[in-house]
Amino acid sequence: MNFNQIFFVSFESLKTNKLRTFLTILGVVVGIFSIIVIMTIITMLQSTIEEGMQFLSKNTFEIRKFPAIMTHGTWEKYRNRKDITLDDFYRFQQMMTDVEVMGAYEAQGGKIVKFGSRETNPNSAIVGVTQGVYKTLNLDIEDGREFRDYDIDYSNHVCVLGNYIVDKIFYNIDPVGKEVRVDGKPYTVIGVLKKKPALFGETQDNYIVIPITTYQSIYGRKSDVDITIMSKSKDNYEATIQAAIGHMRTIRKVLPGQENDFEIFSNESVINQINDITYGVKIGAMIVSIIALIAAGVGIMNIMLVSVTERTREIGIRKAVGARKRNILMQFIIESVVLSLIGGLLGIILGVGIGNFAGSFLNAATVIPYDWVAIGLSLCVIVGVIFGTYPAYKAANLDPIEALRYE
Repeated sequence: MNFNQIFFVSFESLKTNKLRTFLTILGVVVGIFSIIVIMTIITMLQSTIEEGMQFLSKNTFEIRKFPAIMTHGTWEKYRNRKDITLDDFYRFQQMMTDVEVMGAYEAQGGKIVKFGSRETNPNSAIVGVTQGVYKTLNLDIEDGREFRDYDIDYSNHVCVLGNYIVDKIFYNIDPVGKEVRVDGKPYTVIGVLKKKPALFGETQDNYIVIPITTYQSIYGRKSDVDITIMSKSKDNYEATIQAAIGHMRTIRKVLPGQENDFEIFSNESVINQINDITYGVKIGAMIVSIIALIAAGVGIMNIMLVSVTERTREIGIRKAVGARKRNILMQFIIESVVLSLIGGLLGIILGVGIGNFAGSFLNAATVIPYDWVAIGLSLCVIVGVIFGTYPAYKAANLDPIEALRYE
């Protein structure tokens, strides 16, 4: 018999015992489903976060007081650190000469932006920036202009608006040249920023940008700023980070041997932190899946042993007409692998479907975790081969004469 014939005979055998086949497949479905549904949801979240968290430009990193992501109980560790001041930034700027561009910014949320009788909800942010922030934070101008040096030098009351605020309070009116108010202070709109991708369905354009000197004249000079640095190229990116750490330690008087009292933040560092958080979930899902697949594999082995017993006479007849041991062995292993793969495919379809359905409630983009689909199918084949080998071996080594006598 060739492979196609062996496969056909194996598949027909499974069809004749539908209930038993279904119950065996069900165990594999549960095992594969448990890992695929979790990995689909995690992949959806990671893809959405990676798309929406391109906060900094390429070859850019940020120095800040607090980490980008803080877990429970870490606030106490960081809150007593000294603030990074605008004066620190100016001193740092003088020391870091071999960079493409750098900037500083600080922000407050919970603001209302007003234009005439129209206003935003009290959830807008006001951001004070230096000139270099436009390039380091991907603040691309869609209409109008960005700040000039004199806007910052003279603390001018000018602003650039995020796209969401324009849609909210200006409708079809050109905002450039108009006046908005925040906390009772007037600002002349000189530009509008390009729209950024939403994160989990939430806009990232709900903010107003003003010169950092204007910001500090209104909200105080003792507030904490974040510093953004763009290296000249990808090749000297790491060297720029190390140089920045050294200069910042000098400015903040961090003694040798002491840990930094500031954080280095980049797009990659946020993604790595998210991956670290989800790593444990992935491992847990893998363990649960493997346990479920082992249980399903034991079920497959038991079913195949019953099948060997029920088909003893059939095996004897096949051997009597010339079937070799390897033909019998291959037939039963294929039956076992087919059982496992059918269960795996059903588990993958259900896992991807339900995972994407669950992720849609978070406004995450639809994905198929191809790497985990491949891992799931590989596990199915491995389970089928391992747990089908003993029944297949037993069937292949039946004595044909004894098998023909079996009733």
